[in-house]
Amino acid sequence: MKKTLITLTILLGYTGIYAQNVRFTTDGVVEFERKVNMYATLKKRINKDNEAYLQVAYDTYKKNQPQFKIMKSTLTFSNDKSLFSPLPDTQKDAGGFWGGDPNSTQNNTIFNDYATSSFITQKKVFEETFLVKDSLRKINWKLTSETREIAGYECRRANAVIMDSIYVVAFYTDKIPVSGGPESFNGLPGMILGVALPHENITWFATSVKDRPVTAAELKAPVKGKAVNTKGLNDTLTGVLKDWGTYAQTILKALTI
Repeated sequence: MKKTLITLTILLGYTGIYAQNVRFTTDGVVEFERKVNMYATLKKRINKDNEAYLQVAYDTYKKNQPQFKIMKSTLTFSNDKSLFSPLPDTQKDAGGFWGGDPNSTQNNTIFNDYATSSFITQKKVFEETFLVKDSLRKINWKLTSETREIAGYECRRANAVIMDSIYVVAFYTDKIPVSGGPESFNGLPGMILGVALPHENITWFATSVKDRPVTAAELKAPVKGKAVNTKGLNDTLTGVLKDWGTYAQTILKALTI
């Protein structure tokens, strides 16, 4: 009995020491890599109405460009705020036939305030820039027991459906107790370091996490653009794209994810 009590005391003491030494990151910068399977994405665009010209463009793209379009971004965070910023696109097809396609570009600079559940997004839509201010998207996550390591952090998987039909797989770590993530993904009990949209052929995964102090100057919200809320932006986009046929839904989805 005495041996059991001694062993239990040692284990509890070790657990307490371990817990005291666990590092929780509340300030820092996450570097993300966005990867799009362009072959799969562009193939879906071809139908009987456009195949005469799009099939040629698609075949040319496959011949000259890699399967995956890779783009980089950063997520700067401090406690209850974050700023998601795309980095310049340096891949050689950036200005090609598909270069302006919303699926092959990063259109958003996003400031999130988790304390007030609000966001400010500077969104580029072709030649126009909008400044969208509204409440954070509410995502009904379902947690699972699956885990994987991302950028040195053990992450837990969660699943969700957004915009009625887009299936989302996310991986978050509770060692970064900030309820943020890349783009507009948020709402989990820790930082989201990985996101996959399997049916959209897009992923975002962290490549590094820099645990360092963040200044207020690094978390300034964007200020330029035509001011709208989420509904106003969607109404504007729907009106502009109403004559674009089946392609309109693809573009609308890409611009509002």
